[in-house]
Amino acid sequence: MNFQRTVFFVSDRTGITAEHVGKTLLTQFPDVNFRKRSLPFIDTVEKAGAARLEINNTALQEGRRPIVLSTLINEDTRAEIATADALCLDLFAGFISRLESELGLESSHALGLSHGMGNEVAYQIRMDAVNYTVSHDDGVSTDTYDRADVILVGVSRTGKTPTCIYLGMQYGIFAANYPLTPDDFVDHALPKPLVPYRAKLYGLTIHPERLTKIRSERRPGSRYASLENCRFETRAGETLLRQEHISILDTTTKSVEEIAISILYGAGLSKRIES
Repeated sequence: MNFQRTVFFVSDRTGITAEHVGKTLLTQFPDVNFRKRSLPFIDTVEKAGAARLEINNTALQEGRRPIVLSTLINEDTRAEIATADALCLDLFAGFISRLESELGLESSHALGLSHGMGNEVAYQIRMDAVNYTVSHDDGVSTDTYDRADVILVGVSRTGKTPTCIYLGMQYGIFAANYPLTPDDFVDHALPKPLVPYRAKLYGLTIHPERLTKIRSERRPGSRYASLENCRFETRAGETLLRQEHISILDTTTKSVEEIAISILYGAGLSKRIES
């Protein structure tokens, strides 16, 4: 049986944590069609009251209680949301109180320490890493690859760009990426800009059938997206990477998060910041 339930992600900051943890929990119920709604920056009692009204209106309209997953720090805003006509699951409250008891200390109850400006040094590292990734996307600015922690290599649409951005945003990793094209397979050797940085290279590949679906969304009916061409490119790319003894990760069934973690530990990278 497949039915729909509305889920609210409520947070006093961006809601990234609530959404990430919440969506992971929801994947355990594949037969439910979850309608997801985010309510970020609920950092006053007044905003919490408005959010409660929205949640209650949804319960009234749909005839069933919504589910609320929250990461609210302030006790007053948390109490306001808790009175909503919903199943309210606070992802912080139980853990914080148990930690306070174990450590014999009261938590700071400060906002923004995870994804905001709570740690200015970590925030600056994060922004520097993302800026580096953006300016070194798709083989741009290869002359500054010496600053890279890792350089992802693979044919077009294997997940290089989103993975680099994730590595920068979450861990402060300086990640560049270089696309392998049919022209690169003629000489059966690494493209010249990559040769000095062989130790930093990490290869990505994907099943041809999956690749043609992804490329068809961008260029339907093109040779670029054809199954024949995708088979050629992935086979040639993998052959080249193996020839050069470069680690290869198959991204076919992996999320960006899984790809990033696999590279982080597979390449032995050191986090500049904790996610």
